[in-house]
Amino acid sequence: MEFYELIVGLLLSYAITRLLTSSIFGLVKASNLPPGPTPLPIIGSLHLLGDQPHQSLAKLAKIHGPIMSLKLGQTTALVISSAAAAKEVLQKQDLAFCSRSIPDALHAQRHFEHSVSFIPVGTQWRTLRKIINSNISSGKSLEASERLRGEKVKELMTYCHKASLSNEPVDIGRAAFRTSLNLLSNTIFSKDLTNPFEDSGKEFKELVGNIMIEAGKPNLVDCFPVLRMLDPQGIRRRMNRHFKKILGMFEELIEERRGIESRLKEEEDVLDVCLKMSHDNPDELSPLHMKILFLSFKEYPLR
Repeated sequence: MEFYELIVGLLLSYAITRLLTSSIFGLVKASNLPPGPTPLPIIGSLHLLGDQPHQSLAKLAKIHGPIMSLKLGQTTALVISSAAAAKEVLQKQDLAFCSRSIPDALHAQRHFEHSVSFIPVGTQWRTLRKIINSNISSGKSLEASERLRGEKVKELMTYCHKASLSNEPVDIGRAAFRTSLNLLSNTIFSKDLTNPFEDSGKEFKELVGNIMIEAGKPNLVDCFPVLRMLDPQGIRRRMNRHFKKILGMFEELIEERRGIESRLKEEEDVLDVCLKMSHDNPDELSPLHMKILFLSFKEYPLR
């Protein structure tokens, strides 16, 4: 126990020393940064954000302009708050600005190394984007899934009708989630993941919801990277558990499909496409890439 306390004490001492050193030297603003509020030692401008950061940033933009720099602990952030500047960054100069800092929470299970949202532009990124564009968001795929969408909406209406006949309350949010989830799961796996006529899928919804909640929480490590080893809020540890569980579910679905020698199906689903691409180019699309890609799809019902 004394040895453990000694290690923790040394880590904390090292972290505080690094914070003080980097924050004091960080007070000297680089000449090429846009204007912004003068940062305080250690915390920078964190105290200016308050509990309504979007409103605080809008007020600061009126003082410092539509492009401003903020010192958030050890991290320097650029805030774009005008439509013209956003268009320049996101549309005209998108390749120059496409790289982004990775939230510490998404280091869990190496998520950021395989997610289409965070990997750098390259062959792997283009492969994942091609899968999404060709099988989910293209006009052809949306047109092909029109019948499926109609079926899932009818199932939702039938569920609500049965509940009304028996005077049972309907959780609209949960019912809509089941419908969206089954629509996506049929597109990806050709099967329902929840029973459309029962209050099922609660565990899956909570698991995906917990991942999004943890990813969206303010994390001290993102502002003070020196604390990464400590993970003081436990966000990465919880994300590791959530990711491990949901990726295990996708692994079962993938293995189930691999165990089927042939399927009578007119159209390939996303899993068929991924398995074929993975077989032809295993370095370009690994099993882990597939599972994290499916996780990106599964986040849509909660958005």
